[in-house]
Formats: sequence, structure tokens, C-alpha cells
Amino acid sequence: MPGIVVVGAQWGDEGKGKATDQLGDRVDYTVRYSGGNNAGHTLVVNGEKYALHLLPSGILNDSVPVIGNGVVVDLDVLFEEIDGLNARGVDTSKLIISANAHVITEYHKVMDKVTERFLGNRRIGTTGRGIGPAYSDKINRLGIRIQDLFDENILRQKVEAALEQKNHLLVKVYNRRAIEPNEILEVLLAHAERVRPMVADVTRVLNDSLDRDEVVLFEGAQAHHLDVDHGTYPYVTSSNPIAAGACTGSGVGPMRINRVIGIAKAYTTRVGEGPFPTELLDADGEKLRTDGAEFGTTTGRNRRCGWFDALVVEAAATANAFTDIFLTKLDILTGWENIPVCVAYEVNGERTDVLPMSQSDFHHALPVYEYLDGWTEDISGCRTFAELPANTQAYVRRLEELVGCRISGIGVGPSREQSVMIHDLI
Repeated sequence: MPGIVVVGAQWGDEGKGKATDQLGDRVDYTVRYSGGNNAGHTLVVNGEKYALHLLPSGILNDSVPVIGNGVVVDLDVLFEEIDGLNARGVDTSKLIISANAHVITEYHKVMDKVTERFLGNRRIGTTGRGIGPAYSDKINRLGIRIQDLFDENILRQKVEAALEQKNHLLVKVYNRRAIEPNEILEVLLAHAERVRPMVADVTRVLNDSLDRDEVVLFEGAQAHHLDVDHGTYPYVTSSNPIAAGACTGSGVGPMRINRVIGIAKAYTTRVGEGPFPTELLDADGEKLRTDGAEFGTTTGRNRRCGWFDALVVEAAATANAFTDIFLTKLDILTGWENIPVCVAYEVNGERTDVLPMSQSDFHHALPVYEYLDGWTEDISGCRTFAELPANTQAYVRRLEELVGCRISGIGVGPSREQSVMIHDLI
């Protein structure tokens, strides 16, 4: 049975949770393998709306939800999210967390916020939730892992080592007070016993599951173009949400991945700073934002909105080796007479049909549009491709041609059942 990776094909917020949820009843394990609570999934199940930030969307179905080693975990947020779901009757008792996952502490959040303020106009546009500083500590070998909570002596040594450097910065550069190690230790140790039963050797668990021919779904946060290596650096996240990150972020080998499903919105959105060639700063952009409810699940920030950019999605399809694309929010485009699709860029007076190699060229890229006929029919009740209006079908088929990957599923509304499946995703 397959290992399946779900990857955002744009800049996040594509609706990965909805696509993942389509697979949930046939999946044995759902694994979050990167990011932290700077991301979020909004799901509508049986008319109930759920906003998830750290927990994989598999928490809402019968699969075993897993937080892999590639995730950075804010335990306050995790338990708040668990308690909120429990209060609504959702069973969270099967959750498994990797012993190797790193922990976000209060000093990570403080460093995130003061650094962004210090950068001023050069700010990255982070969520201020400590994600970047936690990953920085991980790479600098100053990080605290979940397993460290169970040895107070080791935990104290690690907290003191991390704060020795950070307190100098806080006091001498940012004019903030120093953070006492005991403040951090008290909070972390208070969570130790609650999290202990959830902790496991996730690498062993997942490989054993695949050996039993079970289905493991790997769910990335953010998206390809926010990847720290392959995205629009430096306006990116601090981890690897690309398909390859599923291997390092969970402990399975690449030969265990059988399908890679890219999630692309029928238009384009972005949160935070960074280049965005098709961004709309007019009434059309505001209409997309309003009709699509384009406000961050985690932050509540307005999302920047623009037309579908085929070069952005094609680059993601190539680098992640997408086998399928799930196209979301197609219903939001209902009502436009003509729908522009970006098919190329003009950079310094020259046309390019692929994403520019350099960030500078991408920043100056001007979109070249092809105009497709729109539709006025309500498609929210469609459940087969044949039921879609002719112009809607033509829009989908043209996107397939442009990005070089088949579109196997389409979202036509926010609810779980509002989907059109063309090809099975398992």
C-alpha cells in the first residue's frame, strides 16, 4: 500500500486539509512532517468548522494522527488544541508525537518578535510564534527535543546554554530584559507528564505500518514556494514542506513514497512579504479575498490574492514530482466573464515560460495572461466532472496542460463532501 505525500503547490493556504480529509477514511496514519503552529488547516465536517494548527487533519477521522520529528511543537498550543477538540467530542487519544521533535519555548517567541521589529522594512513577515528561532536552535544544536522533558538535568543544561547567548542579544542589542532559565524550565516540566504517553519512536512506527501494507499519508504544512531551500527565499518558512521533507521529517526512506499530491488553489494567495507576480491590488483582488474568505487560519491576516499562476504551480510539480493535483476553491471563480491565467512572465523585456532562476528576476516579473471564458452556473453541488459547466471543464483542462500534471480532484465548496473526484488518489 502507498505512502502518500500532500504538498502545497503555491504559497500555502491552498486547502491541503480538505484534500487530506478526502483520503482520511482509507488512511491508517496521517503524519504532519514539517512546520509548527504558524500554519493551519480549516476543515468543515458535517457542517462543523475545525481550525487545526499543529495537529494533522487525520485527527478528525479514524487514522492515527502523528507529529513527526520535522515539526517544532509549542506544547501550550498543542494542549489547547487538544482540549478544544475534546470539548467538541473529538477523540484525540491516538495522537503520537516523535521523541525527536523540537520544542518551541517562550524565548523563541520573544526572539521572533523582537527580531522582526528590528528588521523594520526588511522584515520577513513571520507570524511571531517562534518557529524560525526554534529551527535556528535545532540547526545550531541548541535545540530542546520532546525527549529532553523527561530528564530534568539535561533539560536545565540545554535551556541554560540556549539562554546564555540569547540573553546577551536581548539585553545588549534589543534592550529587553534577560530571561531566567527557571521561567522556561517551570513551563516545560509542567507539560512533561501529560505529553509522555503520546511520545513514540515515530520512525519505527511508520516503517512497521508500511511493512504491513497500511496507508500512510504525509501532510506538509505551508507549501513548495515557502520551502527554505526551494521557495522565494528569504520570504519563506524555516523548514522543508516539499515532498522530500516527508522523509527527513518523519524517518521513512524515499522509496516508500508512492504518490505525491500537489494542492493548488484555482487562483493564488500569499501571506506575508515576498514577490507575487499575479497579485491584484484592485476590486478583483478584494472580491477574491471576500468570496474566498481569504484570512489566515492561524493569524487572521488578510491574504494577498491574485490570478492562477501556472509557472508557480509547474515549478512545484516538477520539483516534487507530483503524480496528481487537487484543485481547490474552484467555486470562488464563478461569476467572472473572463478569467485570466498567467502563462508566462516578461522579465526585462524578454518572455520566459518557466519560473526565473534568480529572486531578482522573479521580483521584477510581469505576468503574461491568457484569458479563459468564465461561467455563471453554481458548481457547489457538482460531484462529477461531467456535471461541471463546459467552460469550467475547459478551465480545468487548460490548467492541466499548463502545469504538466493531471488534476485528479476539485474542491467546489468548503464542506468535506463538496468535491469532484476525477481519479482516485490512492
